[in-house]
Amino acid sequence: MIKLKELNFSKVKKEKVLHVITVSFVINHFFGKQFSYLKEKTGNEYHLACTPSINFSALADKLDYIPFEVEITRDISPLKDLTAIIRIYKYIKKNKITKVVGHTPKGGMISMIASYLAGISVRIYFRHGIIYETSSGFKRFLLKTIDKLTGFFATKVVCVSNSVKEFSENDRLNSPNKNIVLGLGTCNGIDTSIKFNPNLSNNDLIEQLKVKYNVSDNKLVGYVGRLVKDKGIDELIMAWLLVNEKYPKAKLLLVGPIEKRDQISNYSKKIISENSSIIFTDFVADTSPFFSMMDVFVLPTYREGFPTVALEASSMEIPVLITKATGCTEAIKNNITGVYISQNIEEIAEKILYYLNNNEVALQHGKQGRTFVKENFEQSKIWDLISNQLKI
Repeated sequence: MIKLKELNFSKVKKEKVLHVITVSFVINHFFGKQFSYLKEKTGNEYHLACTPSINFSALADKLDYIPFEVEITRDISPLKDLTAIIRIYKYIKKNKITKVVGHTPKGGMISMIASYLAGISVRIYFRHGIIYETSSGFKRFLLKTIDKLTGFFATKVVCVSNSVKEFSENDRLNSPNKNIVLGLGTCNGIDTSIKFNPNLSNNDLIEQLKVKYNVSDNKLVGYVGRLVKDKGIDELIMAWLLVNEKYPKAKLLLVGPIEKRDQISNYSKKIISENSSIIFTDFVADTSPFFSMMDVFVLPTYREGFPTVALEASSMEIPVLITKATGCTEAIKNNITGVYISQNIEEIAEKILYYLNNNEVALQHGKQGRTFVKENFEQSKIWDLISNQLKI
């Protein structure tokens, strides 16, 4: 038998892994402290390519990645896309990158083409959702073609949920033998131990937030994420007006920015700015303290890959209302950790009121939600799957 001390670990090959994303907004969501964890476990070196931003540079040391600034637009821009492919190709060659991982359709397409041309044998595409799912006409055709092209050049495709995998195979986005799902899904898991642990909430900070947003003994219904049409925000605002009539002391907490792409209606914007029962925070770097203020979480989305934000809410012992959109059915256990809703305005209002009027059920679903997330989506479990299954 070979003794452990006799093994020469210095001969184990250390990989140089390049991840490619489009915007720094997703870094904490997609990775968190994943690179530090995997670096300690494998000794690998992690590089991250992204469009330049203050946030991108500021997070590099904290999250243990080597930053590479390259403009990758979210929109189709042939000249800029070609420039990005060339720059990433050169970076791969110069830094002797051994494996490349692309995220989202544009980041995926640019990175998969560049790494294929550079002769990289391991090219992994994380399919975080089906971007064309709610599109139609030429736009749908174009977005679908981009995803097919990305899947073609990838050697492995990580679908962030089983329903994304099923959708991918039904639409023949790539060879089905390339597709895998990490555990029950997600791309990164949840920090259930510290960041999304209700027992470790910063009570002083929460009290400051309550004072800032004029919250006292109000029941709070929360949403976290981009305020866009695809997330069902227009329907949520209309439903809220019905809820507010029957439960005037409740407030709606909207945590996230109103985006120009896929804009919500002008009417929704008007209600958000003028209705005193609606709290709008705009973009915040750390959303975790806001969950501690919520009694119910709602996500009336039309499409997702895997709604990590629903897991964050469950980890904080908040009951979740969510649609059966792609990826969402795997984020809760119906009538155990939350309840399914449609985008029907009356139904959204009815289910919100159900939790507001049934506190014991809401508390029970919240506690069961945390157990569900801890057992299946704790981040270190997902990181181990990334290491063992993807070898990155």
